Amino acid sequence: MLTLTRQDARRLAISRQRLDDWRRPFPVDRAALLDVIRDLGCVQLDPIRHVERTHLLVLWSRLGQFDVAELERLRFAERALFEYWAHAASLVLTEEWPVHNWYMRHLQAQPDAKWFAERRDLIAPLLDEMVATLQAGPKLSRDLNLAADPRFDSRWWSGRYVAVLIDHLWSRGVLTVHGRPFNNHRAWGLAADFWPEWTPRAEWSDEQVTRFAVQKAVRALGVATPTQIKQHYTRGRYPRLLALLPQLVQEGVLLATAVVDDNGAPLPGSWYMHAADWPLLQQIQAGEWHGRTTLLSPFDNLICDRKRTELLFDFYFRIEIYVPKAKRQYGYYVLPILHGDRLIGRVDAAMERQTNTLHLHNVYAEADATAVALADAAATAPAIAQAAAELAQFLGAQTVQWGNVPPMWRRLPEAANSH
Repeated sequence: MLTLTRQDARRLAISRQRLDDWRRPFPVDRAALLDVIRDLGCVQLDPIRHVERTHLLVLWSRLGQFDVAELERLRFAERALFEYWAHAASLVLTEEWPVHNWYMRHLQAQPDAKWFAERRDLIAPLLDEMVATLQAGPKLSRDLNLAADPRFDSRWWSGRYVAVLIDHLWSRGVLTVHGRPFNNHRAWGLAADFWPEWTPRAEWSDEQVTRFAVQKAVRALGVATPTQIKQHYTRGRYPRLLALLPQLVQEGVLLATAVVDDNGAPLPGSWYMHAADWPLLQQIQAGEWHGRTTLLSPFDNLICDRKRTELLFDFYFRIEIYVPKAKRQYGYYVLPILHGDRLIGRVDAAMERQTNTLHLHNVYAEADATAVALADAAATAPAIAQAAAELAQFLGAQTVQWGNVPPMWRRLPEAANSH
């Protein structure tokens, strides 16, 4: 059995997430975008644009400056990507349609939820009407005016049945997003009209789905436990996972590993690494690894599993968007700072587009960042400043406004001015 230190595990994960010091292509073309998304498996979508849409931040952290229009062409012209549930609502690859189609078929076969069944006489005609309406072409949800659209009480929906029906049909593969033509609003259309001719149409079994998804998740994570696998890529959609893991080890696809803490004690759980990453691990353990410094989206794939992030990085992170302002510890939209193989701090950031100003309201250092700063005092602050400058350039900010910074990084604004 292989044994990895926590540092090995962090570095393997960072490399597999394309966050190490790999040579980034320039300019970033469609092939580079697709390669990164293939390695990640999915890129989460979120409507909040306090700094920038999270899928753009995730790709920027890995690729640097890239043409957003190229990504949009991949989504809605080539249709090499589509929007669906992965570890959350995400961009996923059309070439991986069979693994997502399995979930669509799974939902179609499930009994309707109680609230849905109780309203079947009302809802069934509305579903038929929506599908018939969209045969004429995609529409924004606000333009989907059904003959009868009674409202109901809901904390999460607009109160229109349209929103619920769209989610029902989207999850089951009847509808998909054909575009985002106006202020990020989704244009919904029939999924059958969206898929390009080359879309793989095989209907996979439970075992085929899990074999594929496990390998995607393990490679994206570097090394992972069954619980961590289930939280990644196609979250919660790993039928027969525990039965298949030993089989994949026996076949030589996965390698059984142990991960030990800084005192040499094994971390809990059974850990697995993909055999294809054995050469990369050898390089890491030989000291042939170089990290870099960047800022991460709060929804970044590297940190989306909060418990794993705490276990490997000693980094406690929670999104405070829905926390009342007075009770927030760090801020509304906080970007963790990745420096080498550590998460050394976080930045409370906001992009003010009226003045083209990137506000870095507060910069926080982690409790153990002092040791990192002392060991790397000459490089840490300039590296953070460089990452902030690169983010400002990507956002089109003309000014970076710094707020409070920790004493150890007091030269951050000065270093930033040099960029």
